[in-house]
Amino acid sequence: MSPGRFRHFAAIDWSGAVGERHRGIAVAMCSDDGQAPSLIRPGHRWSRPEVLDWLLNDLSAETLVGFDMGISQAHADAAAFFPEWADSPQDARSLWALIEQFCETDPHLSVSSFVDHPEVARHFRRHGGREGDLFGGGRGRFRVTELAQQAMGCKPYSNFNLVGAAQVGKSSLSGMRLLHRLNGRLPVWPIDPLPASGSVVTEIYTTIAAMAAGRSAANSKVRDYPSLNTSLAALGSAEIPGDGPIADHASDALITAAWLRTAAHDPDLWNPAGLTPEIAATEGWTFGAR
Repeated sequence: MSPGRFRHFAAIDWSGAVGERHRGIAVAMCSDDGQAPSLIRPGHRWSRPEVLDWLLNDLSAETLVGFDMGISQAHADAAAFFPEWADSPQDARSLWALIEQFCETDPHLSVSSFVDHPEVARHFRRHGGREGDLFGGGRGRFRVTELAQQAMGCKPYSNFNLVGAAQVGKSSLSGMRLLHRLNGRLPVWPIDPLPASGSVVTEIYTTIAAMAAGRSAANSKVRDYPSLNTSLAALGSAEIPGDGPIADHASDALITAAWLRTAAHDPDLWNPAGLTPEIAATEGWTFGAR
């Protein structure tokens, strides 16, 4: 199997915010011909279930799909997702199933019922100054891939942190509900092996794409078309017509789609040093983290 087999590249800037439709969700896609990426349904306010439906019913063949979210929780540091809880799941797919079980009546793929569970809540930092006794203090617990991101110069956030503008906890948990509902119809690398054909979903971190496009981790957000096109040009992409402001959710998705087109052909990114079979099954990995 050659990673170069992909013909389309999609990047999804995701959101775990409360409610049905979200300005923070953006979906961008490009083909392997070097043309500029484009937004799917520009101007549309996506719901999370709509993204799931698009993946299952409208996705082009041989597409590498990157989701800007964590596909699992820290496990390696404590040999468990939720230490001291007898019902802590054993692997990522079991974690997804547990979240879905607790939240099946929560609307819009939200996750309040999960983080409010008394055993689970012990591990999260939540709003209102509520910090579980097993949160771990400081910035919280990190996966092995997040430590790799940190070594690259990024500033990752713990998926157990649900507080602050930069938190990724709720978006990751809601994303895990989506991954569970894919129900094996799309493989999720590296929790699933990379197949010889067909589309694949993986985790991305848009800051890694921005850095590959010449921006710093501290200045990764792009909010105007000239800066967007400078980043796209650095990735060998054609430019997008436009001048003036652009929402950073949209630019994140557009730049990352163009980056995936260049990065997907690098075999080293599919075989990072820290990715063991156990890590793949439990914590997963961020594509592009070395």
